[in-house]
Amino acid sequence: MLALEGLRVIDLTTVWAGPLGTQFLGDLGAEVIKVESCAYPDMLRGFAAPPSKPGERFWDRGGYFHTLNRNKYGVTLDLRDDLGKRAFRALVRIADVVIENFSLRVMRNLGLDYLALRAVKPDLIMVSMPGYGASGPYKDYPAWGETIDPTSGLASITGYLDGPPMRSGVAYGDPIAGVYAALAVLMAAYQRRRTGEGQYVDVSHLEGLIRLLGEAVMDYSMNGRVWGRLGNRHLLMVPHGCYRCRGEDRWIAIAVASDQEWSSFCGAIGQPEWTRDARFVTSAGRLANEDELDRLIESWTRQRDHREATRVLQEAGVAAGAVLTAEDLCHDPHIVARGIVQQVAHCETGPGLLPGTTIKLSRTPGGIRKAAPCLGEDNEYVLGELVGMSAEDVAELADRGVIGTAPLDTGRT
Repeated sequence: MLALEGLRVIDLTTVWAGPLGTQFLGDLGAEVIKVESCAYPDMLRGFAAPPSKPGERFWDRGGYFHTLNRNKYGVTLDLRDDLGKRAFRALVRIADVVIENFSLRVMRNLGLDYLALRAVKPDLIMVSMPGYGASGPYKDYPAWGETIDPTSGLASITGYLDGPPMRSGVAYGDPIAGVYAALAVLMAAYQRRRTGEGQYVDVSHLEGLIRLLGEAVMDYSMNGRVWGRLGNRHLLMVPHGCYRCRGEDRWIAIAVASDQEWSSFCGAIGQPEWTRDARFVTSAGRLANEDELDRLIESWTRQRDHREATRVLQEAGVAAGAVLTAEDLCHDPHIVARGIVQQVAHCETGPGLLPGTTIKLSRTPGGIRKAAPCLGEDNEYVLGELVGMSAEDVAELADRGVIGTAPLDTGRT
């Protein structure tokens, strides 16, 4: 038995934040039913990022979509149609959780907000994921992870000392919000088991990212200091940064947190005399002479392979890590040994590599049991077997265009 077996989740989420959160739940055994519309399928179905594979049903071949939507059933429902709303309410009636990451107005305009759905399922847990939260002056603002990143303050401390703010390499607000959403479902489900009561859960992308700026916010609140940009450097640790290694675009990250680690570092790279150099004896001295120190360290790293340099420093007790590309990750021996990437077969694309289960439980381990669904793949199972609709009623939904297995506008998707 899996940890979350018996928990049924209706997943209206799209793109990254919500689907990542529901993926965590599905990996650990929850029955996740992804609801899309043929008029507005998840936009990642048409996002041609590797390992997408061209083909006739291209909307079922998006590699990015596959990574986020394994272990889910797929059903299509047009929630603008009265029959689609009726079918959705019937689905909610047999569910535990509804989760969505639309702009705040969407579910309200459809007549499917928490108050409406609670009338159908009194102990329902509903999770909403608006970018700025369900209250406050910005609550109706649309948001993407790329805009939440700078608004949270994260971009203001990311970048080089003499450069402008820089956003993260990915839409960092999305995965953070996804983790919080999964955690919120678990907390609300635990509370419902104790009290029998459901509740509405408001997960803000903005607040999730602000939590990562704890030190910067505390420093301002206590000392009135506003953090600037340090590039790859650190306020206290030195040396601290990314250093070029041998080969094309190969790097190693090094972080030295104490004088003892500094001594170990110098011994590992064959420069014990640096521990007696007046410029580098103390942490304050190393900070004051950081440019020169970085130049000296890079004269050592540039002669070495980034993995070999990592091994040498780690064996000396120094925190160091080779900077890996996505290609490196798929073949790294540690990543492979822990099952962090796994090969999964999909009916449209064949075998491909997907991220493995992040949370590893000893008694109830999760896993990838099902590839991401093709659009509307499980319409008959979900609406017929689970909801209990007759074959005639399901056929009527198909004839009316409420359900389907292809986008209505393939040019847009």
